[in-house]
Amino acid sequence: MSAVEAPARQMNLAERIYQNLKQDIFDFQLLPGDRFSESEIAKRMQASRTPVREALYRLERDGYVQVHFRSGWQVRPFDFHYFEDLYDVRILIETEVVKRLCEAPDRNVRLAGLMTIWCCKESQRISDSAEVAMLDENFHYGLVECSKNQEMVNIHKDVCERLRIIRRLDFTQSGRIEATYNEHSEILERICAGDADLVAQDLRHHIEISKNTVREITLHRIQDARNRYAVDMSMK
Repeated sequence: MSAVEAPARQMNLAERIYQNLKQDIFDFQLLPGDRFSESEIAKRMQASRTPVREALYRLERDGYVQVHFRSGWQVRPFDFHYFEDLYDVRILIETEVVKRLCEAPDRNVRLAGLMTIWCCKESQRISDSAEVAMLDENFHYGLVECSKNQEMVNIHKDVCERLRIIRRLDFTQSGRIEATYNEHSEILERICAGDADLVAQDLRHHIEISKNTVREITLHRIQDARNRYAVDMSMK
């Protein structure tokens, strides 16, 4: 291996470890408050500690883990105010986006893909909670992307990724899938009709339903979601 290839390989390995650990958090394999060491991760990932350390420091910068210099690493415990602040940012961005879309003469064209997914017959709706959770995330990404403001898109995506664990928990609750389809289709129809004030009101309410679940989160609920997720994955 050349001197040029070695750093590149290490960078790719650190990226893979970063993505795998982040996905473990999203999939409830690593729970808020869980502690672990660099050596444990290195053994599991079959890697040296250098790329593991790079991945962990990146996860720390992104707000997913914390380092305790005497006792190793920890998945960031739930901070209710932190998540509520992120939801407030989402509301500000998305309500502004839908207002702008209501004024766009080509809004029906921009929203065509989202309309196909969400304004469908009940028999065509997806029932898998993990899949609908990702579709829900893509719905909100899609709305902001329709604004054609790339800086807004980048900020929104970062915020949504930090909220992913909350949103996935939300979809373990009874009735959330049906409600999400109904609310998304109504939001899209209001945008197409150009009802800026009403759609902003509907979207705010839609996001606040998810925001209000933050204070109801307990470790037992997260563990229950992990067990459900494990069963769902074993059946696929």
